[in-house]
Amino acid sequence: MAWRIIGCGNIDRGDDGAGVLVARRLRELGVEAVEQTGESFSLIESWRGFEHVILVDATAAEGNPGKIRIWNAHTDRLPENAFLCSTHAFGLREAVELARAVNGLPPILLVYGIEGKQFGFGTSVSAEVARAVEAVAQEIYECRKQAARQQLSASPSKNFTLTSTTKPLRIGN
Repeated sequence: MAWRIIGCGNIDRGDDGAGVLVARRLRELGVEAVEQTGESFSLIESWRGFEHVILVDATAAEGNPGKIRIWNAHTDRLPENAFLCSTHAFGLREAVELARAVNGLPPILLVYGIEGKQFGFGTSVSAEVARAVEAVAQEIYECRKQAARQQLSASPSKNFTLTSTTKPLRIGN
């Protein structure tokens, strides 16, 4: 199972750096994760050849900073207004929809959105988003550990359940 975890955003724009911070935290925990600005074509190229992809990015402020949402790209459409906080002209949502249109989604593609609060240039990450960054990083870390254990076991099933703060997701080959 080839995994790719991609943290998107701009670390210089406060909460917009949430995805990048998750990627950095995962690397501290020993999990491979890459950083992207969130530009569509770079994202599509970054996940090419991987079976399991997790994207993490900040979402637009709606009054619940730090709220974590998860979308399964094969079953859920990403809301048009969720990623408006993006500093990317053609970003994550457009990458997913373009890949869907040309049958280019990886077999499993999960998108974690962390609702932001402040996106001004030079602002720091809000406390709510910082807590959510740690929660998402820990959840993905546990997910990867569980997947690695199941790959090494003699069990014929490689399915597992990722329990999120919003809903459980069933992942398997």
